[in-house]
Amino acid sequence: MADDATDYRDIGWVDEPLEVTDETYYISQFSAVTVFETAEGLVLIDAGLDELGPKLNDALREFTDEPVHTAVFTHGHADHVHGLRHFLTDEQESPRIIAHEAMPKRWARYERTAEHNDALNARQFGGAVSAADDWYEEESNFRTPDLTPTVLYDDELTIEVGDTAFEIHHGRGETDDHSWVYCPDRDVVCTGDFFISMAPNAGNPQKVQRYPEAWATALREIAALEPRHLCPGHGSAVVDDPAGIRTRLEETAAYLESIVEQTLEALNNGSPPHVDIAHAVDPPDTESPWLDEIYDESEFIVRNLLRLYGGWWTGRPSELKPAPRQDVAKEMAALAGGPTELIDRAESLWADDQHRVATHLVDYAVEVAPEDERIQERAADLYDARAEREDSLMAANLYRSAAAYADAGRPFR
Repeated sequence: MADDATDYRDIGWVDEPLEVTDETYYISQFSAVTVFETAEGLVLIDAGLDELGPKLNDALREFTDEPVHTAVFTHGHADHVHGLRHFLTDEQESPRIIAHEAMPKRWARYERTAEHNDALNARQFGGAVSAADDWYEEESNFRTPDLTPTVLYDDELTIEVGDTAFEIHHGRGETDDHSWVYCPDRDVVCTGDFFISMAPNAGNPQKVQRYPEAWATALREIAALEPRHLCPGHGSAVVDDPAGIRTRLEETAAYLESIVEQTLEALNNGSPPHVDIAHAVDPPDTESPWLDEIYDESEFIVRNLLRLYGGWWTGRPSELKPAPRQDVAKEMAALAGGPTELIDRAESLWADDQHRVATHLVDYAVEVAPEDERIQERAADLYDARAEREDSLMAANLYRSAAAYADAGRPFR
């Protein structure tokens, strides 16, 4: 793991086990599992990471020794599906597992691109691709789980376990296979990652398409139920506070809707280059802690929307059929008088608080002189300094990743 990288364990997503209401438990180690105890056994909403499954199960067993009857996967990300095997008792048969019908296609894609996705997550959470070795001690999380769904549904599904009803609803948000679950008998809603106690993960620079507009729709549908208790995919449960829950959900929906509307307004103004649109959208003004941009951020959500509504071209003529980056870097260095002059100018711009422009010049310098140890060192220092200025985990760790690559003389690889 890169030095000083922001690790997922450091961002406050670990809670003490909690009894939300009668025979209903919320346990969290990075991601959360909500457990309903019924006369027929346990119903689990999500199952956590494989490597954290034993801790999650130990926390659950403080409350109950009952076997798992049913598990519902809210979406196919590794931190919600791989830990299920750790919850099963020695005597029990495999439980019923329910998920949206798009989930198997997700895992098939993961199987084809496991190394690629390992690298993305290593950068995102560990700061460099080399951190993958620290993350995946045995095997990649980008694989089909050992226990896969036995029931797939399309739009919505209601089940009953031990006289307790569970309403399962599909919605597109962080993923296209996302579900949220409402238990009307206990007035508990399990949002999966539709709500994560911070600004929604709707931008994510390295990952596939997110759906902010549909996400907001789902949040408003959940809010309309006015549930008494909320168990999110990450963060803290909200207990016995229907007004507070509605506020959280509706404010998060409004946050997404504001970004969507601003982006579309800018896009419809002659379809300017993407970077200009990204700078034209203002983050919604809020002091609510559940909208802190700790993990993802609004600028990334704008770019995700541009991908959703447009093509891959940024709108800049030079980027339609661009020259190899190293060729451009050589020309920039020649104009500046060499890579040292480029890095000198970058440091000067940095001192004038022109951090974005400075980073462009750092890129060129390290690309044109990847084996120059002094350039490597100075570039890495500037990337690390950029990381220190960032509030979101994703931005900070991606800049730290750039620093690690610069140190190794491997720009962007």
